[in-house]
Amino acid sequence: MDRAEIVHENFHNRCRTGDLPPGRAPGGGLGRADAARLFRAQCLSRALDRTSRAMQKAGQGFYTIGSSGHEGMAAVAHALRPDDIAFLHYRDAAFQIARADQVPGQSIAWDMLLSFACSSEDPVSGGRHKVLGSKALMIPPQTSTIASHLPKAVGAAYGIGLARRRPPEHRALPADGIAMASFGDASANHSTAQGAINAAGWASVQSAPMPLLLVCEDNGIGISTETPKGWIEASMRHRPGIRYFSADGLDMYDTARAAAEAAAYVRRQRKPAFLHLTMVRLYGHAGADLPTTYLPKAQVEAEEANDPLLHSVRLMDAAGVMTPQEALKVYDETCDRVARVAAEAAQRPRLKTAAEVMDTIIPPKRHCAPTNGPSAEAREAAFGSDMKQMDQPQPMVRLINWALTDLMLEHGEITLMGEDVGRKGGVYGVTKALHQRFGPDRVIDTLLDEQSILGLAIGLAHNGFLPMPEIQFLAYLHNAEDQLRGEAATLPFFSRGQFTNPMVLRIAGLGYQKGFGGHFHNDNSLAVLRDIPGIIIACPSSGADAACMLRECVRLAREEQRVVVFMEPIALYPMRDLLEAGDGAWMETYPAPDRVIGLGEVGVHGDGTDLAIVTYGNGHYLSRQAQARLAGDGVNARVIDMRWIAPLPEDALLRAVEGCDAVLIVDECRRTGGQAEALMALFTEKSDLPHARLVAEDSFIATGPAYGATMPSADGIYDAARALLEDRT
Repeated sequence: MDRAEIVHENFHNRCRTGDLPPGRAPGGGLGRADAARLFRAQCLSRALDRTSRAMQKAGQGFYTIGSSGHEGMAAVAHALRPDDIAFLHYRDAAFQIARADQVPGQSIAWDMLLSFACSSEDPVSGGRHKVLGSKALMIPPQTSTIASHLPKAVGAAYGIGLARRRPPEHRALPADGIAMASFGDASANHSTAQGAINAAGWASVQSAPMPLLLVCEDNGIGISTETPKGWIEASMRHRPGIRYFSADGLDMYDTARAAAEAAAYVRRQRKPAFLHLTMVRLYGHAGADLPTTYLPKAQVEAEEANDPLLHSVRLMDAAGVMTPQEALKVYDETCDRVARVAAEAAQRPRLKTAAEVMDTIIPPKRHCAPTNGPSAEAREAAFGSDMKQMDQPQPMVRLINWALTDLMLEHGEITLMGEDVGRKGGVYGVTKALHQRFGPDRVIDTLLDEQSILGLAIGLAHNGFLPMPEIQFLAYLHNAEDQLRGEAATLPFFSRGQFTNPMVLRIAGLGYQKGFGGHFHNDNSLAVLRDIPGIIIACPSSGADAACMLRECVRLAREEQRVVVFMEPIALYPMRDLLEAGDGAWMETYPAPDRVIGLGEVGVHGDGTDLAIVTYGNGHYLSRQAQARLAGDGVNARVIDMRWIAPLPEDALLRAVEGCDAVLIVDECRRTGGQAEALMALFTEKSDLPHARLVAEDSFIATGPAYGATMPSADGIYDAARALLEDRT
């Protein structure tokens, strides 16, 4: 008999004989009807766990990480409102069930069993994953909660406070709401959790509103690694800016009391609280996990003897809610009902085709109030003396700054955030004066933690803001890339587009900074971004393009709810000259606020037919230099600027090279994982034109005079072009 059946039989036998575990008397906080209702939620959670295992054995279900031992979370749901956004640990079925009881019209058992069966009729993910989640219950779905959801919970809490001062158009969370995030004791050690908890306290001690309830479900073990006794309390009780609460998670009365006190504190004080609940884990980690292979059998049996359902029976009996025999009847009736419903759910249709699976990668468009651009008066007040310089050519850094100003004037929900973006104006001055123009609410100087920066953005988007986070250097993104891949990009996919977190992520990156920073400040790989389904990657190479593309990126996020990455080539920020010192040929005037470069629209420079050079970013700048030198040799070339890295603008690129004799691909990123791989495949599969590539070496970038040694140069492009043309002859 497996451990699930042992726990089931133990419950039966001990209810019949009255052999219930010892414990304190029921405390206050729960009326009789509430206690009975929470017990029914606990029984349903337990029945679903047992049924999920039976479904898996029968080939009808596909997920068995259950909530047994964590049924006390039903009492936490009871202490919160159903419009308090909740980012749940995967062992929180009881929470979702209890919350469903607070919202009319829910069919929670049927919905969750459809999820177990991976049915396409699952109202949460449409059969893409077994997840807890519900739009009606304000529970965004999570696929794996190894603390990755905590940064966005911090962001959501901050967004609730921010919306009270500056409500966005698509506000979703109530002004007096709170955000809740739950997680296990093992996950509390993850750097993501530590960063999020630190960020919540960091904001709190500075009096920033942070209505956040963090709930640690401490069962003492992470898969097979035990948590030291007292570790969670010792490490969390005295965190600055965060109030600590605790309760016995096996006791639904004590849990309800502590959860109510913690929630009231957060709601009243608008400060974060940490609720520490001690629990047990029953059955092991998941269906295939046998806890007796790594824990003493006596320890496993001791935890099974502490079954929270048995504690609930004891407490209800003492409170006169129901007798053990009545409780057993509720339990058996619930198990029988779940088995019947599961048999029906297992027959419902499932996803079959790639198109069906991928249908929700791109979120749905949403209606937005029309905008007519900022008024002349607003622009005059914001730009001041800069208005007089707009008809003069300027470098990219200044045109991006002006584009951000116009966009923030037009869209009040835009909020910038990042390290040094505020008072300093950014490391390279891109956000200069924006803090003064729009204030600290809209241009937020964050703590030094990329996970928290992106989490803040994701959470703000949950409440209708349009976040524009900045990652100071491309190499720093790797500290937080899972916030894009595992959280932001997957949310519409796993929620059928019911939840979205649009944003425009600005990253300063790529190479060619002369003698500065080495591989931490010069990073020429976009592979980690190109790998993420559904996101858009833009990379301008000139100031006017940057302004026009940034406007399109904001439109894509605002109206189409997309996650967009705007990659800004650092070396081109200050660039003024193209062919010789003082020519000023790489500077441009600021394009009118209504000018936009649409998604997938490439740039074509020149009309030559001898050669097409396909490139982007710094490669475009260098290719234009090579183009001029080739012209001196009688070679008439055109330079095609991709502009959009993902999705790859295939049709536009194929049209752009029409009529040319050959194609040279210039990619400043590395040979392995660079854009050139996709471009070579495109021209091989869909074009008969001879083509070749010039790419960066598979190397990090050096500091000092060798800063460009591993990447394409104007001379290298010229040589590669001549070699390609000579090979044809």
